[in-house]
Amino acid sequence: MKLLQATLILMISVFIFGCKSDSSSSNVSETGVVESDTPKKYTITPFTRSQQYPKASIGDMQYTDGRFSFGVSGGDYKLGEQTPDADQKMCANSGSGQHIHLIVDAQPYAAKYEASFEHEVEDGEHNVLAFLSRSYHESIKTEEARVAKRVTVQDGTITNAEDLTDPILFYSRPKGTYVGDDTKKIMLDFYPLNVEIGDEYKIKLQVNGEVTMLDKWQPYYIEGLPLGQNTIGIALVYPDGTQVPGSQTAMLNRITLREDPLPEN
Repeated sequence: MKLLQATLILMISVFIFGCKSDSSSSNVSETGVVESDTPKKYTITPFTRSQQYPKASIGDMQYTDGRFSFGVSGGDYKLGEQTPDADQKMCANSGSGQHIHLIVDAQPYAAKYEASFEHEVEDGEHNVLAFLSRSYHESIKTEEARVAKRVTVQDGTITNAEDLTDPILFYSRPKGTYVGDDTKKIMLDFYPLNVEIGDEYKIKLQVNGEVTMLDKWQPYYIEGLPLGQNTIGIALVYPDGTQVPGSQTAMLNRITLREDPLPEN
């Protein structure tokens, strides 16, 4: 475990400090992708506009005896239902419908389809983010649709919770394995807090070592990924590409793309 952690830290360090920004411009682009003269293997484009849920809300987070519970409400938004525009997105979609993304520190998110559920969190201090997600895993990016706390956990219970006040970045998608048509367009979605992505802060995206600077908080399509294992990294940076200091401002993840499964005989 210690060797794996050391390897991941080294990979993240190489990602953050080994790659220079392709642009020093501080102007915000129309698409959110900072233009570069360097040829790119992978195409990064803005996600198409999604079903809006202005009244969706999540709150009243409780964690007792290893079980989370939230208050979820909000007009047309319902956990477990398909988002109406899911078929138009041409990306991975959950057949179980809309859900909560629960992220603890830099761990992969857990998808939860009910407002109360069991989930193990180790004793200690953690950054916890829970947000309402569409069925195709895109976060609803409103303050009412998220809960973000710095918590202390002891024996499966939150004993203290405070607001997160420092710049922090959570990684959501892509995650896991993509099969068949889902490999053609991969959605990137992330969640920064206490910063505004634009002139003063940007997202450094790394796709298999290739760096693209993003200056809008929105989801993006990644196209052109090869089958097999791919690495996706994000970091919260200043316009010159320097990482913003903090306990959680960069992370690196692996995903797998594969062809359709062989038909059964």
